[in-house]
Amino acid sequence: MSNGKVVILAGSPSDDPWVDKIEKYLGDLGVDSIRRIASAHRVPEKALEILRLYDNDDTPTVFITVAGMSDALSGLSDANVASPVIACPPRSEEFAQLDVLSSMRTPPGVGPMVTLEPANAALSAAKILGLNDPAVRIAVQANQRARAQKVLDADRGHPS
Repeated sequence: MSNGKVVILAGSPSDDPWVDKIEKYLGDLGVDSIRRIASAHRVPEKALEILRLYDNDDTPTVFITVAGMSDALSGLSDANVASPVIACPPRSEEFAQLDVLSSMRTPPGVGPMVTLEPANAALSAAKILGLNDPAVRIAVQANQRARAQKVLDADRGHPS
């Protein structure tokens, strides 16, 4: 496994299916992950405690936050850690999916990255850790080649 870690911080147990997907993709890229749950609204002190625990050790860390509705968790996380934060809010059919805007509209100095697909959150985290971990970088490159090959294979037999 990698020399870094990804802490996936979910807002509630209802986010588990989304977190499962992110963990799967991280595992495919050889990246360790830790799953935690803490709501920015209901237990902000616990969320801050978790963030500080992982941000203050010597292991390179990327946080992925998974929270729907108002997604205060992503902004709270980014404002309180020096490590990168990637917001990956679960899809919501309610509100015409406009609740995702709360993940992107943050005040100056609070800048979590936002991606809407679990695979892309995992890939982004792996790319960040890959800056200092050659094995993760190689896994990312292999993943990119494999995805490109699937597209080329799908077009086989068609004239150029």
